Amino acid sequence: MAKGGSVKRVAAALEELGLGGRSRELPDSTRTAAEAGAALGCEVGQIVKSLVFRLPSTDAAVLVLASGSTRVDVGKLSAVLGEPVEQASGTFVRERTGFAIGGVAPVGLVAPVRTLIDRGVLAWDRVWAAAGSPRTVFDATPAELVEATGGTVVDVAE
Repeated sequence: MAKGGSVKRVAAALEELGLGGRSRELPDSTRTAAEAGAALGCEVGQIVKSLVFRLPSTDAAVLVLASGSTRVDVGKLSAVLGEPVEQASGTFVRERTGFAIGGVAPVGLVAPVRTLIDRGVLAWDRVWAAAGSPRTVFDATPAELVEATGGTVVDVAE
């Protein structure tokens, strides 16, 4: 397993959440849901995308977890949040989460971030999420993911 700071931080968070030993490093990139699904031999929908949005009114970050087979509808997301949102820049993502785009994990963030989970994630028995780098992932049930992140389940997919 790669031992970069981000990967170690996620592994420690998973251990603390009772999900230790679930991370794995893959030989190929899992930067996209399609790459991750191919590397894991699972459906693209089982891959959880971690997308960071910025609230311009407060400069706050919002982490949206969505199935790899869907797209987040920014209009629906704005309606759920009650204000406009914009896709976050790579710099903003790294500052707020401690991760680079392509390896944003839903746990082990450097600071608390409001987390929303699209209902589509709940359709699967088991899902895979980034574990701190573009080549590391961990598995969980959707219920474990909701509990681990403290996320709110919402409908924001197209």
